[in-house]
Amino acid sequence: MDFLHRAEHWGDAHHPKWLDIVRIALGIFLCYKGIDFLRNMGILENLMDSRLSFGGFATIFLGHYVVFAHILGGILLTVGVLTRFACIIQIPILLGAIILINFSGGGSLRPYSEGLLSILVLLLLIYFLVIGNGPLSMKLLDYEDKYK
Repeated sequence: MDFLHRAEHWGDAHHPKWLDIVRIALGIFLCYKGIDFLRNMGILENLMDSRLSFGGFATIFLGHYVVFAHILGGILLTVGVLTRFACIIQIPILLGAIILINFSGGGSLRPYSEGLLSILVLLLLIYFLVIGNGPLSMKLLDYEDKYK
């Protein structure tokens, strides 16, 4: 456990604060997309139903998972709590959006398409999955006091 503690301390000491601003902006964006999907749930379910061959219940379940994961993950990323968990619940959604939705329609790499935005968000989620939350975040446990 000492190695993990030292690695986390090194990461916090060498983590630039501007990356925390990127993490916060990513969290706000994902939360906004979750609310947008919630307002347009019918359109989201129709889009998934046309691309996937699931039943009605599975489509409704996936639609609600997308909304829940975006809102919860966005809040967790913005605050900086459970950042890796927030990234893990977001990554399958972005992979599905890139593979099934954006690339199957053709022309996803044209300017102003959502395919490039999905790829950028996926890369940022993978990055924050690896490096964690950073110094501008709330801590659930104070490891300094626990392991002295």
